[in-house]
Amino acid sequence: MPAGSKLLPSQKVKISRGKVHIIEERCKGCGLCTDFCPKQVLHRSERVNEKGYHLVEVIEEPEKGKFCVACGFCQIICPEYAIWVEKREEYV
Repeated sequence: MPAGSKLLPSQKVKISRGKVHIIEERCKGCGLCTDFCPKQVLHRSERVNEKGYHLVEVIEEPEKGKFCVACGFCQIICPEYAIWVEKREEYV
């Protein structure tokens, strides 16, 4: 698209978004997912699971550009298979 041009109302752009699901009983709080999240939406929580490990929580702040982009890094790097990402697409 040339510089300075605008989208027509009929043109929509797909933006990849995701919803992170955490299987709490599997999480061991290793922190790999929080370390490798490129958008820094995963954080260590004060909550603990039944095994006593601190859980990971998702904190999105879209107004600051912090939202899941469904990259899947957390899902790939989790040694306990405790995270999976549901990919969604939004249109802008």
